[in-house]
Amino acid sequence: MRVVGASEWDYYVPHQKDLEAALQQLRQQVFEAGDYYWVNGDEWLAKDSTEPLPQSLDELWEDELVQEAGTHSILDITRVLGPDDTPDYRTVEPVTGEEARELLGTDMLTRAHVKDFDVFPRSRWVGRCAVLHDDDGKPQEIYFWGHSGD
Repeated sequence: MRVVGASEWDYYVPHQKDLEAALQQLRQQVFEAGDYYWVNGDEWLAKDSTEPLPQSLDELWEDELVQEAGTHSILDITRVLGPDDTPDYRTVEPVTGEEARELLGTDMLTRAHVKDFDVFPRSRWVGRCAVLHDDDGKPQEIYFWGHSGD
């Protein structure tokens, strides 16, 4: 199957305070599982044209086609933005408490709110993330979502 256009993706990971560490761990898990689109191994290529999966994220991103088309996964995102950073290509922007209160009426987001997350502004190749809480208000998970790829 050949992927055309951008693909939406989303992931739930256990909560930790360091969003950047959570992102990097998730990226490594997705890479190791091979749960991403890789044009050089796709079945639409002739059998003698396909290559084995890259052995590292660096090797994956050395591929010119990957640089252009992406992987249609969290692997297309490289870092979490800080509070004063401007969203940019291949970054993930955390949902702020102020943004959550303004758009969803609460800053204590839960899995039940995820269905309404389309209210949060986003752009292609810029992911979002939000800390999700349990019924007692304790941080439980981090939800990453976005769309990328060409």
